[in-house]
Amino acid sequence: QVQLVESGGGLVQAGGSLRLSCAASGSMFSIFVMGWYRQAPGKQRELVAHIFNGGVTNYADSVKGRFTISRDNAKNMVILQMNSLKPEDTAVYFCNARTTPAFDDYWGQGTQVTVSS
Repeated sequence: QVQLVESGGGLVQAGGSLRLSCAASGSMFSIFVMGWYRQAPGKQRELVAHIFNGGVTNYADSVKGRFTISRDNAKNMVILQMNSLKPEDTAVYFCNARTTPAFDDYWGQGTQVTVSS
């Protein structure tokens, strides 16, 4: 089992920045990838970025060059630095961890990000 707790959402004007944090606990040894997803009203949940244990990262095309994902292994945290925010980034952001061997997904409770124009 893995527990995830997000923090750092809020309201920001377009062009601004926010930093999301996700603290993980539990069966840390089983996690092989962590990431951030988002879900806007009326839309499906989509991948924003993820980072594998070896440090390889992947980003959605819509956030490349603006968002940066990183991990602090000493603190069991994954960070999403979001710069140059746009109104279309408005969504609930969820932290995710995927574990081996069954590829189970664990989710945080979500944190609201609202970008005003």
